[in-house]
Amino acid sequence: MKILVADDDAQLQRALRITLASRGYDVVAARDGAEAIELAASAHPDLVLLDLGMPNVDGMDVIRAVRAWSSVPILVLSGRTDSAEKVEALDAGADDYVTKPFAMDELLARIRARARATGGAEADAATVAIGDLVVDLAAKTIRRAGGPDGPGAADAGSGAAEGSAASVRLTPTEWRLLELFLRNPGKLLTREMLLSDVWGPYHRNDAGYLRLYVAQLRRKLEPVPSEPRHFLNEPGLGYRFEP
Repeated sequence: MKILVADDDAQLQRALRITLASRGYDVVAARDGAEAIELAASAHPDLVLLDLGMPNVDGMDVIRAVRAWSSVPILVLSGRTDSAEKVEALDAGADDYVTKPFAMDELLARIRARARATGGAEADAATVAIGDLVVDLAAKTIRRAGGPDGPGAADAGSGAAEGSAASVRLTPTEWRLLELFLRNPGKLLTREMLLSDVWGPYHRNDAGYLRLYVAQLRRKLEPVPSEPRHFLNEPGLGYRFEP
């Protein structure tokens, strides 16, 4: 289980990283709100531990930004004790709220509870169908439904997906974009969000990148690329993936 720890308190962040790693968790860390948003998209954590009072982007805005495209559990760790702030964080999309200072045993218990609550959904979402293709997000492979795991399979390590007649290659960038779509079925993903998540915050206005790579995904994965059924454009807004 991968946990994103977003807290600008270096001492607390270090303590959390050591404690969580000793329990077998994979830990990534962010020092401010902007980095937290970027890592939430690029690292694909299974849980976010989030401080509200962070520089650059406030924790409340981090919750709203992540909730625009992801259902990853968010557990707030904050010294803010006002009940109105707790209600605001929960209404914004946080799943739980722990007030600092807290007992580490209590935090670990809450993490385990979140893992139990989401474990089944995560397993179900690991495999996604696109027409007659089956994408395994955990193994990063693509194969044709009912086909053998030989000539009809795709190997993400080399970026190659073998079709029934010809080889199809997926680049690392195409994989990152595809994963965002597949992890958010039916949701509108704005152009700015997709650009920021895949290419970084300095490319939020480079719409040409996005059009090019969406066109490539359609060409490689849609039954009829000129008449897309899965990777749909929402004019003036962004794109939506329909399984």
